[in-house]
Amino acid sequence: MQRGYFITLEGLDGSGKTTQMQRLAGWLEKHGPSALRQSAAVTDATAGNWASRNLVLMRQPGGTAMGDRIRTLVLDSRTASIAPMAEMALMFADRAQAVAEVIQPALDAGKIVICDRFTDSTEAYQGGGRQLGSELVLQLHRILCGNLQPDLTLLLLPSLEISLERARRRNDSVAASNGQDEGRFEAEKEAFFSRVWQKYREIARREPDRVVTIEGNLSIDEVHEQIVEAVSERMIAARMTS
Repeated sequence: MQRGYFITLEGLDGSGKTTQMQRLAGWLEKHGPSALRQSAAVTDATAGNWASRNLVLMRQPGGTAMGDRIRTLVLDSRTASIAPMAEMALMFADRAQAVAEVIQPALDAGKIVICDRFTDSTEAYQGGGRQLGSELVLQLHRILCGNLQPDLTLLLLPSLEISLERARRRNDSVAASNGQDEGRFEAEKEAFFSRVWQKYREIARREPDRVVTIEGNLSIDEVHEQIVEAVSERMIAARMTS
């Protein structure tokens, strides 16, 4: 069986990852079979069924029962004084479980996995923001996650100011509506986020074949158009060479 395809979305909170993941999933549901040159037996009329069988959406931290508990712990602003190393260890515990329980089995079954954050986030936030460095993050990824690499990473990089404004406004709205608090990182100073932003740029420069950067304060539609172009080109090329 042909291996599946692993797409990750990266960027600061407030960069639009969740919205764009949902829009990409919708595009694949509508256009995936024909756009990605799947079997001729899959037609537009059966695209919805194809998508329900072949798309797996994930987020990190979270996405598994254990991961959701870790998410609550590490993102809640009432959680105080997590040491940087402990924070990174929790992120990798979540990721190792997600790889073993969901991501690797889905890829082995030939499915498309779209994940909101993966190890690039840990390298950016803990490696860059917390100043733990890239080497330790990448070493832990090799040991704990079998060095599983995305086939394509979509890095959304609106300006730092716009991202922080959106993230803080969203967290305030969510907390007011349902009491859910995921604002611990947004309480950090701007210097922290500047290091995160710069680390993302460093990752993109280091791995240009994997990372597609979509930069600037673009509209939702403009970002979606660039994502669709990148995904369709990369996935078609992967299937033609496999």
